[in-house]
Amino acid sequence: MPKRVDHEQRRRHIADALLRVAATRGLHTAGFREVAAEAGVSVRLVQYYFETKEQLLLFGLRRVGEQFAERVLPRLATAGLPAAGRERIEFVLAATLPLDAESRSLHVLYNQYFALALTDPSLAAQPYGSDPDALETWLIEQLRACQADGRLPPEEDLADEALAILALGVGLGNAILGGRRSADDARRVLARHLDHRLGPPR
Repeated sequence: MPKRVDHEQRRRHIADALLRVAATRGLHTAGFREVAAEAGVSVRLVQYYFETKEQLLLFGLRRVGEQFAERVLPRLATAGLPAAGRERIEFVLAATLPLDAESRSLHVLYNQYFALALTDPSLAAQPYGSDPDALETWLIEQLRACQADGRLPPEEDLADEALAILALGVGLGNAILGGRRSADDARRVLARHLDHRLGPPR
């Protein structure tokens, strides 16, 4: 009986190979041949699942988000934190910082995709333009819980607050990658900002 192929798993396998190449050698170097070699498959198979490099890049970007969720959600579920609010915000934002090999790789990949989207209309029209940002949406929900808890004034613009917190996280991550700040510095600055805006943890 012929073996059934999980096509979605194959796509993820190939896209993950793309991300490994990009994390070590740069997204611009990740052609079909390099990705096929990293995935241990033929170039023909890569082309079967992704007719163009654009399709491969877009699927790879989706995998960056999925890998972040795969990294953070199980940890969040077992962290013993309140159901919503300031503590969960700090936990997740700290998880976005490049503090170990895995999170560093994800941070580098996100920056590479962002830089490419500045000059690639097909990427710019996708997650960076029309699609909602899942982390920002989640953060707004957490800030709404903070508002209900009296930690934020009722008139506070939650979208603006979420944007400011995310920008801080990205900036701190880049400072770590560039060697300008340590991991401890980044954690301290993040905690101090959240204490200032939302009050200390309870």
